[in-house]
Parts: sequence; structure tokens; C-alpha cells
Amino acid sequence: MQDPITLIAGLGVVPVIAIERVSDAVPLADALLEGGLPVAEITFRTEAAADVLSAMRDARPELCIGAGTILDRTNLERAIASGARFGLAPGYDPDIVDAAGSAGLPFCPGIMTPSDLTLATARGVRLAKFFPAGVAGGPKALSGIAAPFAHLGIRFIPTGGVTEATIGEWLAIRQVVAVGGTWIAKTEDIREGRFKDIARNAAAAVRVARRALEARA
Repeated sequence: MQDPITLIAGLGVVPVIAIERVSDAVPLADALLEGGLPVAEITFRTEAAADVLSAMRDARPELCIGAGTILDRTNLERAIASGARFGLAPGYDPDIVDAAGSAGLPFCPGIMTPSDLTLATARGVRLAKFFPAGVAGGPKALSGIAAPFAHLGIRFIPTGGVTEATIGEWLAIRQVVAVGGTWIAKTEDIREGRFKDIARNAAAAVRVARRALEARA
């Protein structure tokens, strides 16, 4: 089974998803796979998150599932038990970083400032989520924040305010592994059963990300 971070880096984009009903888990997985995007970050912003992960794991094992918005040990443990292969958080909590490391779960805590990144790197973090990416200043801000840490080999997944139109700007930064995208599978689209739209969004994001990755190769 391919390492999840290697898979994500090859795709250049991760759909960030808040899903409300377990019954939508498999149709959503199928839409992402149809769009050529075999990865999903299911955020723990809804009560259904853990059960959605379990349903996707059991029905569509070819989809690389991860858990987002991991804010405490309880949800970290629920995510791991439900089959999450990677985890992310909006902020940096050393306790969660340590717990994920002990469990062997690739984990990407959130940072927004050089101070955040200083604390995270001191704990051994080498992959960080830049969040909220748009509010924090966009690609130019990330480039400036990342520069003093370049010798440590830090890599980033910018999320929050990223759009299909800005994928190329983000991926032009070599330290960026992939972008996180909430537009690919919006909660309202899932709720209304617009899975064909989600498949099209996924396919478009994959095409744009592939071009951007090829341009920087």
C-alpha cells in the first residue's frame, strides 16, 4: 500500500470534506474515484465523520482516507480506529502530534506564523498545514514564512481559501506538497446528491494540479 503522503504529493490536491450522513459516504467515494482523485480528508466537524471513514474503508479500500480537524485525543483515536491513514489539524497541539507519532499516523498540524512553525519543528514536525491559507496572506506569505526553515526540509499543505484558480500559484512553491480544497466536494453538494458535479470538480482539480506539478518539475 502506497504511503499516503507520497500519494498526496503525486496528486497535488486533497479534497477537504465535511459530510453529514453516512449514507452519502460510498457515493462520495465513488465520485472522487470517478474524478481520478483517490484521496479524501474527512473532517471531524460532523458527528458522522468516524462512521463515514469506516464506511469508505470497508466499501472502497482503494480510496486513501484521512481525518481532518483532529483537535483532541478522542477524535484522533476514533479516526485511527475508523481507518484513517493520515491526519490533519487546523492548529499545532504538541500532545496530538506526539500521540499521532506514537500511533504511527502521518500527521500534519496547522501553522500560520513563524512562531507556530518554530514550535512545531522543534517537536519534529516536517509536514505542516498552512491554515487559513487565504486569510494568512496567500502564496507570497507562505514563501516568506517558509524561507528561514528551508534547511529543515519543511513541507506544507495550504488549506482554507484555496481555489481551483489558485492551485498553480500554490504548487509553484516547491515546499508545497499539495493543496487542500473545500470546493471539490462541498457539504451542500453532498447533501443534495450532486455527485456528478463532485466528480467533475475532482477531475478538474486533478488536471490543474498535474499541470502545475509538471511545470515545476
